[in-house]
Amino acid sequence: MADELGQLITSRLAAVADPTAAGAMQRYLKTEMDFFGVRAPTVQRIVREAVRETGVSRWEDLLDEARKLWDGAQCREQWYAAQQLTAYRSCRGRLEFLDLFEDMVVDGAWWDIVDNCHRRFAHLLAHHREQMDPLLRRWAVDPNHWKRRIAIITQLSSKEDTDVGLLEAAIYPNMAEQDFFLRKAIGWALREYAKTDPTWVRSFVASHRSELSGLSQREALKHLRIR
Repeated sequence: MADELGQLITSRLAAVADPTAAGAMQRYLKTEMDFFGVRAPTVQRIVREAVRETGVSRWEDLLDEARKLWDGAQCREQWYAAQQLTAYRSCRGRLEFLDLFEDMVVDGAWWDIVDNCHRRFAHLLAHHREQMDPLLRRWAVDPNHWKRRIAIITQLSSKEDTDVGLLEAAIYPNMAEQDFFLRKAIGWALREYAKTDPTWVRSFVASHRSELSGLSQREALKHLRIR
């Protein structure tokens, strides 16, 4: 039944396609890639139902179907579906998914896809720190700005498990970058960590005020009272 999963998802997405919504979604995301015009909650429901009906649960099968959906996608919702397949518990923290996740970052090359990868990378970091720590440090200085962005935001949800040294290593090389998405990512990462350690974030921003962009600083301190 595993071989039927991706085909079933695609056929059901096509069955509820809305050309008017597709055009609006394409314009909103400023992408040339086509859409079916299916809203996110419906995509998620279709994927859940298809997984349940086919009985697919092994990570090997989910990886295979996610890879086929990703590589064969004609519409962006197939990419979203591929990402959802990688979120199942059996898939979390498995290095076998790293190549697919890297393709999602490099080929997706836009915030809707890249940002949805951060929890996947966080699970990999938690389970395989020896491999992932040096990889994320390399990505923080990679010519590809989307790799840089994922290196910065990987620990968004890590809270008290945040590796501050790795967070700094991801932020430092990118503080002077003009790219909006990198500046936003720095502020976002600091803002989220401020929920765990506001004192550290205040100190970090104060110490690097001349290097951090105004956007990064505003985002970092958004929910903190400036002292």
